Amino acid sequence: MGIITVLWEKWVEFRRDFYKITVAAMISPLMYLIIFGMGIQTTSHGEPYLRFLIPGIVAMATMTGAFGAIAQSMSVQRLYEKALDQIMVSPTPLWQFILGQVIGGSLRGMYAGGVILLLTLPIRTDLTFNGLSVLIMFLNGTVFSTIALVLSFLAKSYTDAPRYTSYIIMPMSFLCNTFFSTDQMPAGFRQVIALLPLSQASAMLRSVAYGEAPGAFGFCVLAVYLVVFGTISVVFIYRKKNL
Repeated sequence: MGIITVLWEKWVEFRRDFYKITVAAMISPLMYLIIFGMGIQTTSHGEPYLRFLIPGIVAMATMTGAFGAIAQSMSVQRLYEKALDQIMVSPTPLWQFILGQVIGGSLRGMYAGGVILLLTLPIRTDLTFNGLSVLIMFLNGTVFSTIALVLSFLAKSYTDAPRYTSYIIMPMSFLCNTFFSTDQMPAGFRQVIALLPLSQASAMLRSVAYGEAPGAFGFCVLAVYLVVFGTISVVFIYRKKNL
């Protein structure tokens, strides 16, 4: 019941700010598509660059949508509205609250990714997006929702959320196999970048889009991030309750 309550709150927020959320999900990815995909006429691995770019943009939109849905709102709720304190004294199980937040953030990320897919639908690229793509987008969204949850717990003020975006989300957007292949990066640095969640999500979406099997390694990497940050979230909130 607690999960449904949290998801209902996210749904009400989504309906209230539908146009703002939709426009925000469109602007940056659309600009990247126009500037990098259409403004810079080039190829990647011998194929049109848009075939490489679009899956990466979808993965990035899923990341930013999920992260943005949780980081700012949870920071404000925890620090100023004291909503987290109210949850702790309510009969709602805390793990259900966390799971509801993670699922809600992931669904918001999937919506952002779906908007990009609709925008690129008229472009003839022969890319394939199917149920496996949806699963990857959902898993990617849950990972960045849990990361946002942990960072919102660590935030000292509501201004910390935009800083986390600048420190973490922005560098990952450009480095993690989104706009350019990591094959030409220096050895060592390339391997580290490859282990970041967005790198694996982009690679898996790209494999599915090309009609190939994504492989189990990427799912394992995302699952590890999900377990680690999910555990940190649970430990934090239960420890705070027992203070």
